Amino acid sequence: MGAAGSKLEKALGDQFPEGERYFGLENFGNTCYCNSVLQALYFCVPFREQLLEYYSNYKNGVDTEDNLLICLADLFTQISSQKKKTGVIAPKRFVQRLKKQNELFRSYMHQDAHEFLNFLLNELVDILEKEARTAKIEADTSSPPEKTANGPKNPQANGVQKEPLVTWVHKNFQGILTNETRCLRCETVTARDETFFDLSLDIEQNSSITSCLKNFSSTETLNAEDKFFCDKCCSLQEAQKRMKIKKPPHILVIHLKRFKYIEQLGRYKKLSYRVVFPLELKLSNTVEDADSEYSLFAVVVHVGSGPNHGHYVSLVKSHNHWLFFDDENVEMIDESAVQTFFGSAQEYSSNTDHGYILFYESLGANKNG
Repeated sequence: MGAAGSKLEKALGDQFPEGERYFGLENFGNTCYCNSVLQALYFCVPFREQLLEYYSNYKNGVDTEDNLLICLADLFTQISSQKKKTGVIAPKRFVQRLKKQNELFRSYMHQDAHEFLNFLLNELVDILEKEARTAKIEADTSSPPEKTANGPKNPQANGVQKEPLVTWVHKNFQGILTNETRCLRCETVTARDETFFDLSLDIEQNSSITSCLKNFSSTETLNAEDKFFCDKCCSLQEAQKRMKIKKPPHILVIHLKRFKYIEQLGRYKKLSYRVVFPLELKLSNTVEDADSEYSLFAVVVHVGSGPNHGHYVSLVKSHNHWLFFDDENVEMIDESAVQTFFGSAQEYSSNTDHGYILFYESLGANKNG
């Protein structure tokens, strides 16, 4: 890797970003699903900065037991504080903790990168919420809190804390969907909000993210066995339902549903469909307010023809350069190479490298803090 590392440094030359580090991650037997997601998260700069800040505050605090948040923060700190600009790091502590924590990731079988991302973000939130509750109890019983979850210093201090705690993980990734159901008899609209960390989109051949998002928010009629119980009519009625994005997140994570269960086959099949994902995305078709504009900064790619085997790599945009991360190897790629990961226009193609998880950052994210 030494040679590859120096090759990357040569390729960037004096354009190598000040203070940035590009490190490959060692594979511990089919842990590419983990490595590809970790690279995408590392180059999600607001998330990385808050994690590093959390860790520097944590180290000054009291030691608690090892958990995934500490292992991740330790790994990101190791990468960012390397003397060399490029190289390889072994995320051994993190992978060991992950396997200890969740038996799903214990085997050496091929794992799903999206399942891992979902598990990780929810786990980080659980840890931060638990720490905030502990800090609040300590604060209520003694002096003001020394340590908080690096979120609001003393959330909902006045009165009973009814509001759910908003951690910095929520601030980066959480959006709100609203599920609207309109009764076709009395026209009453029932709206139910739900939060999300990522959007899972159904895909079609020769489509785009914009059309997949339109389908996600398209109106569906509930009739026959699917009738809706209208509270106003006090009976089952035909209704129209649609899902809209009420509050777009700062970091929009889109999961393309490339693995589909085929009834006749009795198993999952990989859909290699060509789905165009733009470098700049407008969320105009789903949001009530003005357009939300996003810029693509990472793609987790599934390589292989089936769901139970294959490999994961990631493409990352850092300081206007695109990089390709494949476990230990890191190399520079041209921006135009990103489109080679859209998928295949034909059913059977030799190209099996397809975009699977897309990471977009809101262009307004910096303004809103």
